Amino acid sequence: MAARQVLVRFGESFMSTFPGSPRLIKGALVGVDILNPVGSVVVFQYNPDTMTRRLEARAASGDGDRGEAQRLTGPPKETITLSIEIDATDQLEQANPLAVSMGIYPTLSALETMLYPKSAVVIANTVLSLVGTIEILPMEGPFVLFVWGPQRVLPVRLSSFSITEEAYDQLLNPIRAKAELTLNVLSYQDLGVLHPGHWMFLAHQMSKEVMATLNVANSVQNVATGVRL
Repeated sequence: MAARQVLVRFGESFMSTFPGSPRLIKGALVGVDILNPVGSVVVFQYNPDTMTRRLEARAASGDGDRGEAQRLTGPPKETITLSIEIDATDQLEQANPLAVSMGIYPTLSALETMLYPKSAVVIANTVLSLVGTIEILPMEGPFVLFVWGPQRVLPVRLSSFSITEEAYDQLLNPIRAKAELTLNVLSYQDLGVLHPGHWMFLAHQMSKEVMATLNVANSVQNVATGVRL
């Protein structure tokens, strides 16, 4: 729980500078890297208004077998799609040095590197191949967490995204863009027991089961209230 609270703080900000304004928790993608802890943190500048989640059951492969219809091999496969906007207009008006010199290029780069293996690993594997190493394991991508409030901190794979760059500065750095993200949630079915994402997803599932139980209690109360009426 302590790790989850630390991650959620990446997305916390105030809606305005006025005292007593409600706190807005912003969504984020966090690339966990021991060698570069803050290299891939992308806090959403504006939370998207909509998000599409698609769940597909992992059904057992007993096609037509009696008594096998309800058997599951694991948690459902979940795909999340959402659109985020990135805009450097306010930073440019404030003469932010990074925005003035590079626009939103650093933010786009942080997103894109979540699809890349580390260059250091690429170089090391190239050296190994040159000295005669026959078999080299496929390189691992970054461990990415999707943070969407305290109830949803999920290990994901950023499978793809499309970027529409809409405006540029005098150096052709993008200053406004939209990104369509597709995230595949990684469960304990996809990650080894020693991987931290294995236990993070299990904790997420247990939390979901608790909330489902609360919904049952609420539904029973509503039915009882309706009967009295």
